[in-house]
Amino acid sequence: MKNNIVLIGFMGVGKGTVARALARELDIFSIDCDDLIESFANRKISKIFADDGETKFREIEKKLANFLQNSVSGAIISTGGGFYKVPNLKDIGVIIYLKSDFDSIIKRIKKSPNAKKKLAKRPLLKNLKKAKILHNQRDAEYEKVADFTVDVRKKSLQEIVEEIQNLIKE
Repeated sequence: MKNNIVLIGFMGVGKGTVARALARELDIFSIDCDDLIESFANRKISKIFADDGETKFREIEKKLANFLQNSVSGAIISTGGGFYKVPNLKDIGVIIYLKSDFDSIIKRIKKSPNAKKKLAKRPLLKNLKKAKILHNQRDAEYEKVADFTVDVRKKSLQEIVEEIQNLIKE
């Protein structure tokens, strides 16, 4: 079992933000799966979805999961919203689900200084009704694969980081 911390959860819940803060706190590297996929494919995720579809994107995610399993240790890994489906997820590290309700996630995104950019880069958020249904479907699936669940609603970034630190100490 790898000693990575893998953050899963719905798009926009704050996985990247939490990963960077936790990495600073623990003095280890933070890896953003979306950044690695964009680097590998040499284009934005929205472009991969538009040009090749979700199936191709999920294939790249599986390739990335194999890389993480075989080559990365001692890191915080923030994943894309659908990364929880990769078959070898548990072999990559300890899985922590950052949980929030859909409306809180959308509020969080809209409050951010670059809200338009954040919404634009998430192809599955183009239709909020469909996205909410997807969120509700995935919630139970995230819970199932997670080693720990951290409810991030109404918590500061520091509170979330401290809660994760306490969970991984156990």
